Amino acid sequence: MSNMSRNAFTPAETALFGRVFESGRVNGETEEQKEARASRIIANYMAGITDEAELIELSRKPLGR
Repeated sequence: MSNMSRNAFTPAETALFGRVFESGRVNGETEEQKEARASRIIANYMAGITDEAELIELSRKPLGR
């Protein structure tokens, strides 16, 4: 089996991202804000945070710089 790039996610990971995205939804969010939140979910996940509740909480906050 070839080594899969981290640009691809398993179906389970994709489902997790979907649940986190839906759970973290904010009323009145713009498309740009939704895209930024989705990026934060993936960035936090790739940084090693895999707990669903923690990902939801972190997705609502700007990424630390």
